Amino acid sequence: MSFYILLLLGFLGGIPAGMGMGGGTVTIPLLRLLGGVEQKVAQSANLFAFALMGVPALAEHKKSGLLVWNGVLTCALPAALVSLPGVFLAAYLPSRTLGRAFGIFLICLAIYTMVQGAQKKA
Repeated sequence: MSFYILLLLGFLGGIPAGMGMGGGTVTIPLLRLLGGVEQKVAQSANLFAFALMGVPALAEHKKSGLLVWNGVLTCALPAALVSLPGVFLAAYLPSRTLGRAFGIFLICLAIYTMVQGAQKKA
């Protein structure tokens, strides 16, 4: 895959990530579908990008007054603890299985979002 296409995909994935909208839900499919990258590589690239952009994005959101501290540790601490077993699970599972699991997650997320939107509209 061309360096410039991967660079463009990085820009496209970085925009929602910087806004705190889950850049991985955009970046991973972009890398898989348009970049032809294997699932494990796409997930690893997303994690690396998140590590680089998470701190400045968090600082900017804090500066803008967009952080709500209630419950941050309650959510972040268990997430950090459970992420380590997730690393080993991702390393163990084949890319195809990870891709399918991620696809199912995205479908569930889309259905949930549509139902929430319909309930608010009604």
